[in-house]
Amino acid sequence: MRPVSVHPFVRFGASAVATAGILLAGLSVPASAGESATESDQLWINAPYEKNLQTGAETGTPVEVGLYHDNDNFTVTDGRLTVDVSGIAQVAEVTWPENCAPTGTTAVCSVDHVPAIGDDYSPQVRLEVRAAETAEAGAHGRITYAATATGGPDGTLEAPLDSFETTLTVTSGPNLVLNGLDPVEGATPGTVHTVPLSVTNEGHEPAQGFTLDMTASHGLGFDARYAACAYTRTGGSYAPMSRAECVFDQVLLPGDTFTLPEPFRISVEDHALRERLDIDVQPAGGATDIDTSDNFGIVAVDAVNTADFTVRGSRVNGAVGETVEAALTFRNKGPGWVGNLGSGDPVALVDFTVPEGVTVTGAPDACQARTSAGGYRSGRLGASRYVCEMPYWVLENTVRTFRFDLRIDTVVPNAEGRVTLRPVIANAGFPFDPEPGNNEGRVTVNPTPAA
Repeated sequence: MRPVSVHPFVRFGASAVATAGILLAGLSVPASAGESATESDQLWINAPYEKNLQTGAETGTPVEVGLYHDNDNFTVTDGRLTVDVSGIAQVAEVTWPENCAPTGTTAVCSVDHVPAIGDDYSPQVRLEVRAAETAEAGAHGRITYAATATGGPDGTLEAPLDSFETTLTVTSGPNLVLNGLDPVEGATPGTVHTVPLSVTNEGHEPAQGFTLDMTASHGLGFDARYAACAYTRTGGSYAPMSRAECVFDQVLLPGDTFTLPEPFRISVEDHALRERLDIDVQPAGGATDIDTSDNFGIVAVDAVNTADFTVRGSRVNGAVGETVEAALTFRNKGPGWVGNLGSGDPVALVDFTVPEGVTVTGAPDACQARTSAGGYRSGRLGASRYVCEMPYWVLENTVRTFRFDLRIDTVVPNAEGRVTLRPVIANAGFPFDPEPGNNEGRVTVNPTPAA
């Protein structure tokens, strides 16, 4: 399995509405079934699958390549990335960076420190590739890679052989680039912000019109509307969002910049919190964009707002042998909604410690059995602790109840089980929550009457 690229956000615009907010499922192959994750490690090469090269371009197209590894229990150093460009002879020319030592059609590039998958990652090797003067449109070739590094359980790591390559294709056409996608910080709910959006054609051929596809998260709205755009609202099992699909017939000559007929404005709704506006531009008429890496961008909008998460348990009574239902209720009291649109992580976990004297005989599908210490436990029923996952988004008025069936084995007066809201990342807290004191509750079985 080849790893995927590392991105700060998941794209949920033009080509990925169906996977809105869901993070790509991992960057590498997991350890085999009989292999401990603490004892294994794997080196990976992160390289683009393909790149287009502009005919007649004076500057090179960047091809960024990097190394990373799976297991942060190990320190990995002395990375050696071997780049073989024999497959692009007569197609393209390469300018090597300083950390690469070329010999003929190969080069060995040094990576002093190889980061683990969870660390900050950026490509360590940047090749500049330009179409050969004699290459015609349609010509193509491949760059291949191999890599080793020092570290891991055996002292040496090697990337899977014959698994990594970049296909280069010589072509001619427009290169549309989005501009003005700066983040908006400290936005006040109820206000309107202008986004200085523009599109520039940096290619060598005109664009015979283009499309703009814009997707706004739940806390944003399109304040400025254009006749060239069709507006829709989506939701269902995914976080609600607004979408604008626009078609402009204006021809963009090389070097031309397009701005919208009137300033592009977005409204920050009363329930806004951590928002994003995804924008995608493509040439119209089926034309191919030379470099698609700059066709997509995100405007991050951080609103000054809060979302009050609360959890409540319940009080139940029963005799020995009876089964009673205990309800754990999550509520977002707002005013903001919350969506983990980048990671796709649950917005919260509901952690339930089962009271003494009862056995869980029924648990919701969203709740996983755990040991008392929070570790993995096989089976669904009879556990002493459960962790229930909320979705990756909740609206400003979401209420969700998890219902457990408890069989009373022994009557223990006033037996209490704790219910706690916590984030997926331990000790991270909920920085948007103004009342952390209501993030805990109790399930009480056979409570004693108040005096």
